[in-house]
Amino acid sequence: MKRLLSLFLRPQRYYEIYMITHESSLENFTEQFDYVLENYSGHGLEVNNYNNIVLGGLGGSGIGAVIIKNWLFDKCPIPIETVADYHLPTFISAKTLVVLNSYSGNTEETISLFHEAKEKGCHIIVIAGGGTMKALAEANNVKHYGLKGGFQPRMTIGLGLSYLALILGELMGDDQRAELQSIRAYFEAEMPRMQESAQRIFDFFKSTPTKKFVIVADRQFAPVAVRFTQQLQENAKLEGFVSVLPEANHNMIESYTQKLDTNYVMLYSTLNPRVEARFDFLISHLELENNKVFPLQVPEFTLQSMFDIIYRLDWVSIHLANELGADLMNVPIIMNLKGFLSDLELVDGE
Repeated sequence: MKRLLSLFLRPQRYYEIYMITHESSLENFTEQFDYVLENYSGHGLEVNNYNNIVLGGLGGSGIGAVIIKNWLFDKCPIPIETVADYHLPTFISAKTLVVLNSYSGNTEETISLFHEAKEKGCHIIVIAGGGTMKALAEANNVKHYGLKGGFQPRMTIGLGLSYLALILGELMGDDQRAELQSIRAYFEAEMPRMQESAQRIFDFFKSTPTKKFVIVADRQFAPVAVRFTQQLQENAKLEGFVSVLPEANHNMIESYTQKLDTNYVMLYSTLNPRVEARFDFLISHLELENNKVFPLQVPEFTLQSMFDIIYRLDWVSIHLANELGADLMNVPIIMNLKGFLSDLELVDGE
């Protein structure tokens, strides 16, 4: 315990250097689609050869898995599970396809998942920019897709989500290359308008001293809401939370009894009229209490619409970070944690 406490008390500062700024990564976002479309090669697998799929990854390398699982909710004929942890579920077997994403290739939880998948005889696909994951893929003759370097991992959603769309699309016999090319063309034409929209959302919130955001979403856009909270947390160093309807109407709504120290974003589709009505009620209720609410209703639920909203809200997180003077590029507490865990391994090995 004393040695453990000493690690907490030891002053440490760990940083990683990235060449590409967050602003330039968004200004040149189409390059991520280009990279995936140029570097994707078929895996030749078919969905009917598997009982289930597990998608593993954490942080900026894991959110694409959550988004694609939700997108395939009513499309994939076999169960998809996402894992952001050290261990795979007990049900995995030789009939499980495991797709692991680690931008650095050195995420310790994802490396652990690789070893468990290999031990259980799962079919593995790796998405990694290098590091241990790439080395493991090469050493074990595992299909590997590379990633363009120089980004902070949280700014690589165009890479990770696009690869997953192509991998799982091919698995189900539904080639997504034309869809990604269409999304790329959409971004090429619409980025200025999307940036203006992001500026308007930022302008709505920038005058408030409140540092807490609650994103209320429907089932369709809940993972996109999670993505936005992650960007608020890492980029702007702000609190971000997600509430999902209809479930939150059965509990959380009872806490909305007055004006709260919170910024609200309502992010939802038009797919379910009953859920849409719940948003109408909640928006009216919060505004009657003088809460700050920004409705963001999306008429379509497609890969393009998800990329569109992700892009706009990424800009909002960056505008907020710059307004508050937050350090966009560095995540020193996360890096200190990595250093602490590294030191802890050395202590445990003594």
